[in-house]
Amino acid sequence: MIGQGLTRRVKRFLLLVIVPAVMLGVNVPPAWAWFSELRHQRLINSQEYKEQFGKWDAFELPDDQKVNAIHAAVLPTGRILLIAGSGNKEDMFNAGTFKSLVYDPATGRSRIVPTPDDMFCSGHTFLASGNLLVAGGTQRYERLDGAVTNAGGGLIVKNEDPDAAPLPLPAGTEFRSPEGLVYRATHPFVIEPAAKVATRRGATVTASETTVFAEAVEPGPGYVFEGPRQYSVGGIPQADVQNIYALGQAMTLRKQNYQGIEQTYEFNPYTESYERVGDMVFKRWYPTLTGLSDGGVIAVSGLDGTGEVLNGQNEIYNPATRTWTERKDLTQYFPTYPALFQTAREDVLFYSGANSGYGPAEAGRVPGFWNLKNNVLSPLPGMRDPDLLETAGSAWAGPVQDQRIAVVGGGGVGESPRSTGRIDTIDLDSPNPTWQPGPMLPEGTRYPNLTTLPDDSMLISNGSRDYRGKGDSNNHNARIYRPQTNTLDYAADPAVGRNYHSASMLLPDGRVMVVGSDPLFNDLANTIPGTFEQRIEIYTPPYLFRGPQPRVTDAPPTAALGDTITVASPDAARIKTARLMAPMASTHVTDTHQRSIALDMTVRADGVSVTLPDDRTIAPPGRYMLFLNDDRGVPSVGRWIEVPEPGPAEAA
Repeated sequence: MIGQGLTRRVKRFLLLVIVPAVMLGVNVPPAWAWFSELRHQRLINSQEYKEQFGKWDAFELPDDQKVNAIHAAVLPTGRILLIAGSGNKEDMFNAGTFKSLVYDPATGRSRIVPTPDDMFCSGHTFLASGNLLVAGGTQRYERLDGAVTNAGGGLIVKNEDPDAAPLPLPAGTEFRSPEGLVYRATHPFVIEPAAKVATRRGATVTASETTVFAEAVEPGPGYVFEGPRQYSVGGIPQADVQNIYALGQAMTLRKQNYQGIEQTYEFNPYTESYERVGDMVFKRWYPTLTGLSDGGVIAVSGLDGTGEVLNGQNEIYNPATRTWTERKDLTQYFPTYPALFQTAREDVLFYSGANSGYGPAEAGRVPGFWNLKNNVLSPLPGMRDPDLLETAGSAWAGPVQDQRIAVVGGGGVGESPRSTGRIDTIDLDSPNPTWQPGPMLPEGTRYPNLTTLPDDSMLISNGSRDYRGKGDSNNHNARIYRPQTNTLDYAADPAVGRNYHSASMLLPDGRVMVVGSDPLFNDLANTIPGTFEQRIEIYTPPYLFRGPQPRVTDAPPTAALGDTITVASPDAARIKTARLMAPMASTHVTDTHQRSIALDMTVRADGVSVTLPDDRTIAPPGRYMLFLNDDRGVPSVGRWIEVPEPGPAEAA
């Protein structure tokens, strides 16, 4: 009885004391986590917090409107163009399913638009017309080591006949080696006639060259060859056999890189459709397109139609004729997606050293001035962490008149786990331009998104410490860099982690939209394949929580270089600065178009008068957003203004 009584008392004790304690212990962690999250949400949504650090808001589009945003651009209609192409999905590529989306941040409406070619990993920039020039993309996805079954390689098809007509040949055209082995072209190509130049003694003939990728007709190592060989070309008229042949260096089973295309389009923001224009001279994948002061565009670098980095072959797009011209006088090698900027000197570009993707570590990695008159690239070494420039971001720091470039973050070449939080700047107008150290980001940062704001600051957001976010290394942080003081301010933390294939854009209402991210893995152990981030996140900077935005009630739609225009505003008395902001067009941490242009300003009773620069290197022709900033640093909603191409007298 005594034992039974003790047992009952013990049981009662366990029920009344120990069990509740155990239950409390089990539930305390989730309860505390819930309480902590509640406190955190109250904090970040408080007015005081938002006024100091801003706020992020994430949302999703409907399932049938989601795209993998590889490329992003702010159209002069205020809408956003997101280009996926095949979206880094080989099954989409094989199915010929290419996507683009137009999204309106003012209404939340979106629509899929027809996309005629795989613009995945193309290059782009805006033209004076407001059209977005999109060039290059994907001809073929990569084949990794061990996955290549049929030996393949690049062939240069030559034609020594200057009088022949261009000869189109289909995919499957056969090339036969001296040993009798047969390889087939993977894509159609055109054999051009040789070039003939008259001389005093007659004429000089230079054989044309067309690069083609070919694969063995059968799998296995029996088709592997190293060293040069000459091949006969099938499917050509008998009369051309003596003039047309192919040269190759190797046929291997090694990794085969992505391959580029030459197709070029202008995306018309008013019809929201792609318009086919002249093809590039060279196929390109991962190229950079940089707008020039005269309204033309230079295309550099990229992987060609055989997966090799172009060896310095560069070309110029003429918007008037919608055609490309190779510039053999501007042969200059760069790794893929090099960051090239038009400087205040008409024929001089600046290469920041930032790049993304492909090219050897020892070639084309040093920043410098590229003089387009004599094709001399003058290096400017001295940046911190100079070997960590791949996947770095770069942009104008402050108004473009300051001619100061910032280089932010970056990592080692290829799949290196190394990264840096470096922010270094350089004054291109200095008699002796020298890299100056700035503040350090809190973590090493590959793929930072850089967004120039109307108040002359720069939002630096997202990125990852390791290659493509490996090891769950996304940086969930943001900072605001202030070039005037060379300081870094804390900003609210984004909720969504982003790395490779992400982009940011300044919206006309002064907010920032961030899209994309393509992690290699989804877990810390790198065992679960990554999924593309399709959520959109919008950052509202602190300045939009300081009270109402100054109003612009009227402004001319066009303003020429050097013009003074009147902008009507009932808030004129408190307007302090005016800026023209070029719309962003971003991909792979590269945006050579974005710039802020400071405008001279006079306050009037009914508004302000602003004067545009008279130099087209500072304000290249195109569409811009005009922002008026008040004495609290609050910008107006941007007003679209066209800066037309100067006439012959003005351009002289």
